[in-house]
Amino acid sequence: MPVKKQRSEKSRPSVFWVLAGLIVPIGSLLARFRIVDGDKFPRTGAFILTPNHYSEIDPVMIGMVAWKLGRLPRFLAKESLFHVPVLGWFLRRSGQVPVSRGGSARGSAPLEAAQKIADEGRIVVIYPEGSLSRDPDMWPMRGKTGAARMALEHDLPVIPIAHWGTQQVMARYAKKISWFPRKTIDVKVGDPVDLSAFRGRPLDNSTLTEATAVIMDAITALLEDLRGEKAPAERWDPSQHNQKETGRFDG
Repeated sequence: MPVKKQRSEKSRPSVFWVLAGLIVPIGSLLARFRIVDGDKFPRTGAFILTPNHYSEIDPVMIGMVAWKLGRLPRFLAKESLFHVPVLGWFLRRSGQVPVSRGGSARGSAPLEAAQKIADEGRIVVIYPEGSLSRDPDMWPMRGKTGAARMALEHDLPVIPIAHWGTQQVMARYAKKISWFPRKTIDVKVGDPVDLSAFRGRPLDNSTLTEATAVIMDAITALLEDLRGEKAPAERWDPSQHNQKETGRFDG
C-alpha cells in the first residue's frame, strides 16, 4: 500500500495564514534568506527550536524561516505583548505562550505549555539566552535552563539554529528598521542536540546547567560556521560584567 504523504502543517487553514499574509511580504522586502541545511529542520513532530538572539526583530525573522520550512512557530512571548490591541489577539489565537518577566507563564507553567505543544506535534521556539546577547560582538552569551528542562522533562528533541545578518535589518537595541538596501540573512540549521547523557538524571541545577551548555555550544558552532570565525573561548556572562539580565542594555 502506498504511503500517504503527510500534509504540510502550514497547508491547514489557520490564523497563521493571516499572519503570514501580513508579515512575509514585508519581511521579504527587508531581507532574503540563505538557509543552509534546511533539510535538517523536521517537517513533522514536536521539537524545541533554539536560535541565537541579538536583535529585537529576531522572532519575526525566525518565524519566517520556520514558515518557509513548512512549520508554524510557537514562541514563549513576553506577557505584556498579550495586552496590546490586535497583536494580543493574534498571539492568543496562534497559540503563543505568555511568559511573565519573572519567567512563569500565565495560566499554566511553561513546562505544561511545552507538554501541550508536544502532545499536538507542534514546535516551540525558545531563546536559551533569555534576552538579547550582551556579548560585545553578538556571540551567544550564557544560556538559561528553560529549554533544557523542557527537553528533558518531556523527551523533546532540541534543534539548534543560528542566523547572521538580522542586525543589518535592526541593530541590537535599535528602535528603527533599516529598509534599504535589501539585506541578506544567513541561516544554518543543526542536527538534534545530543542530550542522551542527561536523560534519566535528576533534573537538578547541575544537570540542567550542563545540558544548557551543550545546547549553547551547538548554537555557537552554527554561528561560527556562518560568520567564518571562532567565538571567544569563554561564553559571555552578564553577571560577571555588572550587567542586568533583562531589558535594554546600551553597551
